[in-house]
Amino acid sequence: MKKLLFALLTIVSVLHAQKEDAQPDAKQIAAMQHAMKTIAELEYKTGEIPLIGGKAKIKLGEDFRYLDPANARKVLVDIWSNPPEAGSTLGMIVPKGINFLDNDTWVAVLEWKPDGYVKDEEFSSIDFNKMLADLKEANKSENAERMKGGYGRLELSGWAEQPHYDRNTHKLYWAKSFDRDGPVQQLNYDIRVLGREGVLEVSIMSSMPQFNDIKAKSSGILAVVDFTEGNRYADYKSGDKVATYGIAGLIAGGVLLKSGFFKVLLTALIAAKKFVVIGVVAIGAWIKKLLGGRKQA
Repeated sequence: MKKLLFALLTIVSVLHAQKEDAQPDAKQIAAMQHAMKTIAELEYKTGEIPLIGGKAKIKLGEDFRYLDPANARKVLVDIWSNPPEAGSTLGMIVPKGINFLDNDTWVAVLEWKPDGYVKDEEFSSIDFNKMLADLKEANKSENAERMKGGYGRLELSGWAEQPHYDRNTHKLYWAKSFDRDGPVQQLNYDIRVLGREGVLEVSIMSSMPQFNDIKAKSSGILAVVDFTEGNRYADYKSGDKVATYGIAGLIAGGVLLKSGFFKVLLTALIAAKKFVVIGVVAIGAWIKKLLGGRKQA
């Protein structure tokens, strides 16, 4: 994808007051033009792309495109108006033909956690019902911090899909649904690829109506992300660094104990902020009318 023809406006408080038949004012038009200029300048990559200095790679087919860290930051921070901390990623995978204005938009943000080799023996003995109850309890205090930051309510409601782990590929995935301000639930679909020196995180952010579509495409995303020879989970050797948490801690957010809870919340913050903006239909309808409903191919 070289260009996107639709903008996400960042002036959320103003847009909430708009009605579907309202015309945007000069300030909104200026914001739209800035966003469209930024989107038009995004540079996408295809094919095989090295990550983490060659320790990992993604190999994209026709269905996906890649934005490097600098371009991903433009989407997350400059266009979607997330906090600057949200811009520190390995980049993102996006579906071909993405329209950042539609409610069915989703992106897969890539991050690298060099915390060491995560032991996976405990997966089969994890009580996911108990884990969910604990996560819901922890989420109560997290919500208070989130709302202080102006990101609105994002309350964990349950597993959209209980965690699954493939012991052959050492890839883990699960999905959680969140109640938020508005009628549509938030969806966080998480993929983790375990490696010799750490974990490659793939965090897909969308809303619950897109769950079936994302679930259908998740196998494709799982297939394109992997470590290179010598850096895979099976390449572990005695003496290598071992993570201070196991696979249960990885799912539950064990990294929170090491790096501070606000950073761990960034996935939720990105998702919440994104869909506050995307949920505004008035300006979106106006832009579509202006541009003739075109989508990027």
